[in-house]
Amino acid sequence: MARILAAVLLCSVYMSQVKSQEAILHLSDGTSDKEYCVAYNSLWTNLSESLGGANEYVLVNLMSSVLCNSSGLSPGTLNGKAVVVMRGECEFIQKAIIAQELGAAAILIASEKPVVIPSANQSDYLKVKIPLVLMRYEDILDAQETFPGGMTVRLYAPAVPLFDVSILVMLAIAVFTVAAGGYWSGASEREKLSTTLATGGGGGGGRADSGDLAVYSPVKVIVFVAFMCVMLVLMYFFYKWLVYVIIAVFCLASAVALHTCLDILLEKIGFGNGSFSCQGNTFSVRSLLLAAVCITVAVLWGVYRNEDRWVWILQDLLGIAFCINFMKSITVSNYKICVILLGLLLLYDVFFVFITPFLTPNGESIMVQVALGSDSTGEKLPVVMRVPRFSVSTLNPCGVQFSILGYGDLIVPGLLVSYCHRFDVWTNSPRKIYYICCTIAYLMGMIVTFAVMILSRMGQPALLYLVPFTLLTSAIVAYWRGEMRSFWSGTRTGYQQVLDSSREPLLQGVLCPPPRVTEVAISLPSPSPSPSSIFLIVLILHTFPIDLQTFQHLSCVTIPAFPKNKS
Repeated sequence: MARILAAVLLCSVYMSQVKSQEAILHLSDGTSDKEYCVAYNSLWTNLSESLGGANEYVLVNLMSSVLCNSSGLSPGTLNGKAVVVMRGECEFIQKAIIAQELGAAAILIASEKPVVIPSANQSDYLKVKIPLVLMRYEDILDAQETFPGGMTVRLYAPAVPLFDVSILVMLAIAVFTVAAGGYWSGASEREKLSTTLATGGGGGGGRADSGDLAVYSPVKVIVFVAFMCVMLVLMYFFYKWLVYVIIAVFCLASAVALHTCLDILLEKIGFGNGSFSCQGNTFSVRSLLLAAVCITVAVLWGVYRNEDRWVWILQDLLGIAFCINFMKSITVSNYKICVILLGLLLLYDVFFVFITPFLTPNGESIMVQVALGSDSTGEKLPVVMRVPRFSVSTLNPCGVQFSILGYGDLIVPGLLVSYCHRFDVWTNSPRKIYYICCTIAYLMGMIVTFAVMILSRMGQPALLYLVPFTLLTSAIVAYWRGEMRSFWSGTRTGYQQVLDSSREPLLQGVLCPPPRVTEVAISLPSPSPSPSSIFLIVLILHTFPIDLQTFQHLSCVTIPAFPKNKS
């Protein structure tokens, strides 16, 4: 069951490469006006960037029709006018072609279901020459009530600034999370070795902690990625049921991770060590209070997850703890495993994003469609850090817009950063050189990703830059130090040097090894996952490309506010 839940989350996310596709519908009766948010497809429709440059059309109300055929309407009925019809019964392209044949200058489709990005096959885009947008059914009802005597419409899509300060905030969150997770992993390894030496080297000093899970077999990595592929396909077909399972598991797993991170932090600073006994059991006051706080945070996020104004703070807090705890708890045993894992994830991305459109009947990318979600639920997978875009007006009718970054862009390279820090501990490398160099490489990879995103004005698969930067940098450091063979095989070499007592501990309060001990046997047999491992492994170990544009709910590294659909 744990593996199923893990794979569901692991294979479920990727960022759409679609540009920002929200526009503004300006309605007026000559004396007053009102604006609404609509969805459009930039491949299909070119809209003015300003209200002054937008054409004005008289709106014809055909909401009693779905316009899947032209019966009852003669050619020229809609000459030079915009028409609003209901969604359903046929594809968007069919409605647009019929409206165009009737002489309409624009078509608005009112949707009672969650609004999506209108889409069609690539060849169909050339058939339609008029603007096509989707709007909420309740919005058109409100407009009719506001302008009972008729109205004119204008459509425009304000330009989104290429750069926003939220990108810098997101960069800081990403680097902090990866650095903290890698640091904690190395500190735990130091403490584990110190405990082993202090007890005379016995008792499984090389084993992972009870809550840890070691990735040590290339075969298991390959099987695991193959299992991810199967689960992604299941998500594609059964999204509307599985998404709620994922949301529930995320709430539980993130609460556990947040408690773990805060508990160890307070322990290190010596805060709240009180305890009490009840029926022969001893309870930590600090742990109980933290458990109440963490559960409250997770429940609040679960209840208000679709609230844009403030819930992003809770999602980011839970996400940071989620990723840090994962990087500490999941140990990659050597560089060879890192290369296989990161390489396979890149191939996984390429296949399900760029190859599957040639295999599906409607030309959809399986991974993109899973990321966009089902229009029948309106739910999104909770797999991103979100920061509001500061350059976008809060008066925008499309609501709050966000810069976002997927957890996979932190966790996947973060596993390599964690391994580098553990290797620093094993080899007593000066100034944690592997860890620092790999963290800097991650920073540079993120900067390059954002730069390419801004210059190209389109989404970028972040791992395409992060994987080469981190893998090559760590390999170059190992080669330069003459440790490539040990770095490649990692703990499987059998023996590693251990720090002497003069070395400063990674965390205050961690035991230093006894003096003059030179080496200790290290091995990582396959541990049986504990109950906590079930939740630690349940997260999104996958990738979002980064997208410059913005959307109402999720954008920039981007899942649009409006999913993509043909009808």
